[in-house]
Amino acid sequence: MAWIEELFREGEKRVGELEVYWFSGTSVSADLKQRRVALCSSSVETGMCIRTIDKGRIGSSSTNDPRQWQACLDAAVAGGRLATPQEWKGLPEPAALPETDFAWDPTLAIEPATAQEMLDGMLDGASGYPDAAVTSGGAGVAAGEVTIANSHGVRYTSRQSDLSISLETISGQSTGYEFDHAWEKGLVDPRRVGKRAACLASRSQGGKDIPSGEYDIILSPMAFADLLSGIFVPALSGRNVLQGRSKLAGKIGEAVAAPGISFYDDPHRPGAAGSTWFDAEGTPTRRLDFVKDGILSGFAYDLKTAYRAGLQSTASAIRGGFAGLPAIGHHNFVVDGKREALFDEPAIYVHGVVGAHTANPLSGDFSVEMSNPFRVRDGELAEPVRGAMLTGNFFELLGNIEALGTKDRAVGSYILPPVKIKKTRVIGK
Repeated sequence: MAWIEELFREGEKRVGELEVYWFSGTSVSADLKQRRVALCSSSVETGMCIRTIDKGRIGSSSTNDPRQWQACLDAAVAGGRLATPQEWKGLPEPAALPETDFAWDPTLAIEPATAQEMLDGMLDGASGYPDAAVTSGGAGVAAGEVTIANSHGVRYTSRQSDLSISLETISGQSTGYEFDHAWEKGLVDPRRVGKRAACLASRSQGGKDIPSGEYDIILSPMAFADLLSGIFVPALSGRNVLQGRSKLAGKIGEAVAAPGISFYDDPHRPGAAGSTWFDAEGTPTRRLDFVKDGILSGFAYDLKTAYRAGLQSTASAIRGGFAGLPAIGHHNFVVDGKREALFDEPAIYVHGVVGAHTANPLSGDFSVEMSNPFRVRDGELAEPVRGAMLTGNFFELLGNIEALGTKDRAVGSYILPPVKIKKTRVIGK
């Protein structure tokens, strides 16, 4: 990648600061239609994004052909000339960071046989429930490398591998869905995913109506993560705080969740897929506490938003791909607190929710359909529940958290246990 150094020599003649984000990766994916592979594809992707900063004017351009870096640089410089100047205090300086990769499996084979093996495992797991038919599913395996470089001398590189699987089943009018993902092959369990998806469809048949009212509920990690990502996490964005679009603005030091509940970003968590020594702008990462023992502690910022607020970046910049500009996000969003058994008392267990994206992130109001809900009785799942909705205000709901389960699960970039919430409004029949 000697061309990067040539790029900097040229770019530094024209602008005050320069940043290059480079990605290269390979992937293989296979999709199921019922129990047969309907499509298998592989891809090799490379690309970069150049960002220029000159007197507070920021320009950017991207390309998937590094041989075109000169044209890409020209476009970024030209775009910067048209940009509105803003408060800017500079790109990060280099730091002495470990060179180890958090989430990298060098033995992982990026080939169709790996995906096929995971598909076979899910189908085998689902076969224990012959009344549940497989409708669709998929498996993917990928590996990639990211390089962040800037005109101050930052040169960071990290490698990451990824495996993902999912399966959807149906039994009568009931469906079941399950998934798993990890960076190392031994951390995913295809057979369990298949068994769980088929079990949910099979056991959800013959659901019983329940009357509307307030119930203690247990949200699975998947259900709670859906609500968190659609409502609460956007309120932690410094950008939304600055623009008056966060219900949490001005509430640092106030209680925003039940006592003992903590939310934090842990970018150095061992074994977690989102762990990294640096963010998407080259800022060294650290643990960031959002809520500590129920009390709001802080918000997330990237460089641009932090400078506007007169603060420092919290190393919360992420990118959706090589062509995307940095945006505020998190690396490993952890839900933590006192753990205990959740199924000892009657409640309603909710495996998933449908419609979390329709919630109002400004007010926190939501109304979602419960997917695969069951009554909890005598320490286990009892009869299924049919046709019920979960509704309320998510910010108020956080104050009603009664307990966290004992076992964490990774759901995308979230690491969290099941959560028991008291007196939650359920709309039934």
